[in-house]
Amino acid sequence: MAALRGSARRGCLRCPQPAALAAAAAVAVCAFYYLGGGGETFSSATRRLRATPPAPAGPGARGLHLLFMFTKAERNPALRDKAQAALRSLLRHGRLGAAEVLHLHLVTEGASRDIGLGLLRDLLRGAAFRHQVIVHDVNELTEKLFPIVEAMQKHFSAGSGTYYSDSIFFLSVAMHRIMPKEITRIIQVDLDLKYKTNIRDLFDEFDNFPEGAVIGIAREMQPVYRHTFWQYRRENPQTKVGEPPPDGLPGFNSGVLLLNLEAMRQSKLYNQLLEPTMVQKLTEKYHFKGHLGDQDFFTMVGMEHPELFHVLDCTWNRQLCTWWRDHGYSDVFDQYFQCEGEVRIYHGNCNTPIPED
Repeated sequence: MAALRGSARRGCLRCPQPAALAAAAAVAVCAFYYLGGGGETFSSATRRLRATPPAPAGPGARGLHLLFMFTKAERNPALRDKAQAALRSLLRHGRLGAAEVLHLHLVTEGASRDIGLGLLRDLLRGAAFRHQVIVHDVNELTEKLFPIVEAMQKHFSAGSGTYYSDSIFFLSVAMHRIMPKEITRIIQVDLDLKYKTNIRDLFDEFDNFPEGAVIGIAREMQPVYRHTFWQYRRENPQTKVGEPPPDGLPGFNSGVLLLNLEAMRQSKLYNQLLEPTMVQKLTEKYHFKGHLGDQDFFTMVGMEHPELFHVLDCTWNRQLCTWWRDHGYSDVFDQYFQCEGEVRIYHGNCNTPIPED
């Protein structure tokens, strides 16, 4: 997700906006906009989506699903620039098999929709693979998400209230209940990324999930959660919670997320953890109060149930933000920030410049 949420979100581009999204009835949850198929076709209702799932182009084709958020872009030129750079690098390196189609899910609204579709139309003209763009209306998704994630928002959102608009920043947490069952795997990414390798290789990581894992995610590369879990760490001085890798539990960064939707649907444990009573129990145990949305939820759950997660190598989400180095943690910062290996995806979180080619 790449909708800016403000300076409070140090760990990634998605930062909370205090202004609430309009809760007006939306005209469409999802509209289909086919590119690279010789024409444009629109479908304007969720029931149509469920009845006619986004079919890959051609018989026997395999669909690969990639989702990103693009909101408030009409007044955010920095977001537009980052989106363009991210998508350009993805397309530069992207190569798929002859029987594969990349489905690009665009979560957007209003004027941002037109900007996003225009951007994709221009960039995808030279794509080396088959593709399809699927547009999701952010207001409709928010309406569906709010009842599921309302209870957890007060624990993982900036401010003291539960804002309807914040629900969209928990999309990944409950996407298995939102997306059609025909979609079994999806990757959600921020837009402040730069791809250095074929996106197809990232989809192969699903095959490395251990039994019981439902989500693939990389470690947080700053001592964010060393700070957030300060009280729990003080009460439990031998804990690995908040400690740096390789032996510690530094928490997660949700800039790159592999969501095995089918496994999420089937996991009794994961769905129990979405219940308000379980969220309350864990936040009380860990004295947890965060502001990073889905990333906070996954981090807290990962402390209690690491078996639900496949930890991606740091090279798949090489975060560049160094904010915490200059705010009280210079002595331990490098233990979190180091990452060996050839970078496959750079993440310019907290507006950090990404190295040029």
